Amino acid sequence: MRAAVVPALGAPLEIRDLPVREPGPGQILVRIEASGLCHTDIHAARGDWPVTPTAPFVPGHEGVGVVTGVGPGVNSVALGDRVALPWLGHACGHCRYCISGRETLCAAQQNTGYSIDGSYAEYAIADASYAVLVPEGVDPIDAAPLTCAGVTTYKAVKVAGIQPTELVSVVGVGGLGHLAVQYASIVGGTVVGVDVREDKLQLAKDLGATYTVNAATTDPVAAIQELGGADVAIVLAASSAAAEAALASLRPGGRLVLVGLPKDGAIQLPIFDTVLHGKQVIGSIVGTRQDLAEVFGLHALGRTRVITQARALDDVNAAFDEVLAGDVPARLVFTRF
Repeated sequence: MRAAVVPALGAPLEIRDLPVREPGPGQILVRIEASGLCHTDIHAARGDWPVTPTAPFVPGHEGVGVVTGVGPGVNSVALGDRVALPWLGHACGHCRYCISGRETLCAAQQNTGYSIDGSYAEYAIADASYAVLVPEGVDPIDAAPLTCAGVTTYKAVKVAGIQPTELVSVVGVGGLGHLAVQYASIVGGTVVGVDVREDKLQLAKDLGATYTVNAATTDPVAAIQELGGADVAIVLAASSAAAEAALASLRPGGRLVLVGLPKDGAIQLPIFDTVLHGKQVIGSIVGTRQDLAEVFGLHALGRTRVITQARALDDVNAAFDEVLAGDVPARLVFTRF
């Protein structure tokens, strides 16, 4: 099979011919139809985070495809099923987090495209228990970004506890943000899209945002405070400065939900403002298998739109450059392997 491989951290990816493995006990073999490009894939390839993957490896955790092989003991999926291979590739299944609906906090988890080979390939091996069925009628090209960008922002909206009519700022309107705008609107929030590009802000309006703020030309703190302050700020931009501005834009009792992971990995937290105004700071990681099933369900009902552009796997390094330059409307998806 052809696969895009990270040969060494920080090196350009290489297209290699690799053997197609047979699925072992509890595993499935999936022929990949579409694989989204998440910014996490770039961080993984560059070794940006404190815990780095071991090269060589195959990135990709937004893989969608058809099951073509089933290992012993698999009964949750069958040959011919279309499944998604999310970031949570495996968890222990019995720790306090796994048994309380917080499996994405499991200390023993394995992550697709990071600690186990992912979906930048014609085929991928996956733990059948952590593959999620894709409903009939959901296009694989849409399902791929929903597998991470969708479930991550859906979970952020859930943990934010948004109430109808609350003002919700979505900071960073891209692959994740364009979906966050929609989920926040679905639960009744009044959405403010915040970005530094007018095309992204227009996209936010098209997808349901009531207000937009161009942070390149306008102070987002002042602009949002003029609206009364945000009840919730969901920060998807990988920028510490953006997170600090989002915190300052909250009204008393507001909730800051951190999702984006900047390389420097820290913000200044004003304790007096946080305590005296009853603000909350919440970290939100990707959603569970159940969250992803709900994301697919909403899309099958026509409640969400996924903005994508297709790319060939051969162009993986150029695609990385496009994302880093901010030239992508929302999500790139590899569809030609």
